[in-house]
Amino acid sequence: MLLKDSEKIRIGFVPCHREPFDEEWAVEMRARCLAAFSKIKEMRLVVPDEKTTRNGLVRDDADAEKIIRLFKEKNVDGVIIGTMTFGDEVSALSIASALYDKPILLFGTKEGPFKPDGGRRSDSFCGTLSISSGMHRRKIPFLFAGIVFPEEKEFIENLRSFIRVCSILKGFIGANIGLVGPRPERFQTCIFSEDAVIENFEQTVVPISLLDIVNRAKNLKDDDSGVQKILSEMKAEADLSEINEESIRKMTKLELALKQFAEEKKLSGMGVQCWTAIQEIYGISPCYVMGRLTSQGLMTSCEVDIYGTLTMLIQYLASLKTTPPHFIDWTIKHQEKDDVFLAWHCGNAPPSLVCEDCKVKIKEHSILGVVLGKDRSMGTAEFQLKPGVVTICRLVEYDGEFKMLVTKGEIEEADQELRGSWSWVKVSDLDLLYRVLVEEGFIHHASMIHGDYVKPIVDACRFLGIEVVHV
Repeated sequence: MLLKDSEKIRIGFVPCHREPFDEEWAVEMRARCLAAFSKIKEMRLVVPDEKTTRNGLVRDDADAEKIIRLFKEKNVDGVIIGTMTFGDEVSALSIASALYDKPILLFGTKEGPFKPDGGRRSDSFCGTLSISSGMHRRKIPFLFAGIVFPEEKEFIENLRSFIRVCSILKGFIGANIGLVGPRPERFQTCIFSEDAVIENFEQTVVPISLLDIVNRAKNLKDDDSGVQKILSEMKAEADLSEINEESIRKMTKLELALKQFAEEKKLSGMGVQCWTAIQEIYGISPCYVMGRLTSQGLMTSCEVDIYGTLTMLIQYLASLKTTPPHFIDWTIKHQEKDDVFLAWHCGNAPPSLVCEDCKVKIKEHSILGVVLGKDRSMGTAEFQLKPGVVTICRLVEYDGEFKMLVTKGEIEEADQELRGSWSWVKVSDLDLLYRVLVEEGFIHHASMIHGDYVKPIVDACRFLGIEVVHV
């Protein structure tokens, strides 16, 4: 999926050079770097040209001042520092210090052939060490992509991962998160610290009562253009035959009310009080609506699990906003297969994740329907998720310190019909995973996204000050 130009991640590139090392070699390395960067379609590059600095290289304090102004003017999302030759550490570190709040990737270039007199052209590793030690001294976090030629596959892969790291930090720090109603009384597992998200991530939690949202929904007209648009989309993507027309209308209006709240407050996600008050005062289950909102880029967690919302947001940003995650319960081991568990929730998965040749069926809640009655609990999207590699994460916080569980698995297709939105996921060592979840204080909720995003999420946590628990 190609990103619009406005959605691309803006990266500032610092091609470092030190005199009297071979400037022709530095110019060649710079050109080869630009050619490699051009392969990353999700990136918009900001780099000094030959008019800004001599040969487009950065070699002294005057160059550094120009680059700092350029990068701040272009509002870059991340910085790549590369030593084309030995590299001048002072100018590079001035730039890194001025943009300390942006992710930084450091790399050096491999040595070319010796000069006719036996001298070295580049000696870039020495310069790379000078810059890296200077960043350590200044406590500037950074990632290292190795000593490479720019065309090398591993370097290109590191660039792609770094773009995702920048996407995570850009969208995560300072995010606004909606809190729709209180958490369930008996779910202390969903406790969160508003102080901690403010202090660590500069985020704002925006509360609204469930009653306010319900009243907004009730005040919408049946013929409202937004309501009609949502109704058309629902009819096109899901089998609504098992629920009544009144419940369908309530779902469309609830979705629009939540979207309007999100737009007003510029939300990136929200946690929703999804039982039992909404069934009692509005007469539906919001699960399908929540999955649709997640599909549209508004990360929506169940049971007002704000740290769950933040986990979803990190995964979604790692995908460059191309793939919605599924907010899951870890649940049971497979009864017959080793290292396979059921990733499940009541019916909140984004409809776009449905398996091939499967239908999204909207039904009554499999648990609350028994307690509250079918007529008040309609609205779960029930289907098996499509197979494929998945990344599973969970953010928790204790005493103001955050940590993230990161693991990988693969959804295996099954010839079954189960309730809720679900998938069987195979992991490398389920017993170890379960033990880590229990002993490290992780909870029964997690976020699962199709694709392998382990590296960018782990690297982003380094910049965010989040401890990683990688299983």
